[in-house]
Amino acid sequence: MTTVGIDDTDSRTRGMCTTFVAHRVAAGLESRGYGVARVLLVRLNPAVEHKTRGNAALAIHTDATVDEAFDAAREAIDEAAEVVDERTNPGLVAAPGAPGDPAAVPDAVVDFAWDAVRDHHTVADAVALCDAHSYRSTGWKNGRGRIGALAAVGAWRAFDDWTYEHIAYREKSRWGTERAVDPESVFAAADAAYPTVWDTVDRGAGETVCVPHTPGPILYGIRGDDPDACRAVADGIDGEATAAARTFVTNQGTDIHLREAASLDILADGRAYRVDGTVATPPETRRGGHVFLEIEDDTAQVPCTAFEPTKRFRDRVRDLHVGDAVTVCGEVSEGTLKLEKFALRERVTTERTTPICPECERTMESAGADQGYRCRDCETSAPGKVATPIERALDVGWYEVPPRARRHVARPLVRGSWDAPTHPER
Repeated sequence: MTTVGIDDTDSRTRGMCTTFVAHRVAAGLESRGYGVARVLLVRLNPAVEHKTRGNAALAIHTDATVDEAFDAAREAIDEAAEVVDERTNPGLVAAPGAPGDPAAVPDAVVDFAWDAVRDHHTVADAVALCDAHSYRSTGWKNGRGRIGALAAVGAWRAFDDWTYEHIAYREKSRWGTERAVDPESVFAAADAAYPTVWDTVDRGAGETVCVPHTPGPILYGIRGDDPDACRAVADGIDGEATAAARTFVTNQGTDIHLREAASLDILADGRAYRVDGTVATPPETRRGGHVFLEIEDDTAQVPCTAFEPTKRFRDRVRDLHVGDAVTVCGEVSEGTLKLEKFALRERVTTERTTPICPECERTMESAGADQGYRCRDCETSAPGKVATPIERALDVGWYEVPPRARRHVARPLVRGSWDAPTHPER
């Protein structure tokens, strides 16, 4: 079987979508009588500097020959890629036969896929590896897309947690116009399939998350754990006519980008982590509505932030107290961890407060440095501050950003098993 990898054909400003290019390649091969076993949608490291809009690469698994598949993909990229955008640098890799079979790619290509999701590569890395295994490859402009294309080739063997996205595409005449989708039908279909199908809508914000706002060809994308359920939700949506649709196998919603960090001192920019710590500073809301705090362990103290677009998630962060034991997850940039989710492990239940006079029930005053507290009127005293119970709105367990703010690759709390109670956002 031949594997074809494609990356970086879209534009942040001009639209297009690499999934659409991959769909066109797959549809073209199918129309010529070739089989397409699956099309992978592989989300790569969301923290890299040169990421594409969603940082997705695509892989097509087909029984076409490597030359036929390569030529079909090159033609589709030539026709559809937004290469006039200075940030768009497409790449194409076609892997033949045994070294290209999705389940049998070489270990070095598997390792490359892992690093593309959790670390960084150069174009030279990708070219050298393609040459070493006789993969056909080419690039447009600086060819940066060959990194993602090669990672997509290795993804099927590298990863074992897969979900699905059913994407419907618009008639080309409607690209760039406002999408005609009935919100009530989206919410009804989403409710019927939840939690098997997730992140279709954001109920707290009243938003149809599955409908993009970019000028590209996608009408909507339905994500979930079962392909038939995703297609059923799509069938329940009322809206404009669709030109085509395809169900992709994807690593979305898996947290595959998170590294397990043993301590805070090893966190580095451009990578994402899951790490334990203790809240070291009270949460502080700063200009723009962003919420900041710091966590610490025996090795370091690290700033964390919940940005304004995470909306109600910020209230969960604001409810944290100094001394709370937490696990935090997110990307590190300029030394700050951008929170995607966190778990409250152990919560502080008391705080140190100035004692109350047992006679008059008024707050005591300081008796002087290191002399405790006293009530001048009643002549009572106390040696120091006392532990006072505090009300906590936040229960132990996992909390996450709402669907409207979730990264494509981040795992929703409704998916899989967790090591503490969960408080999912819908």
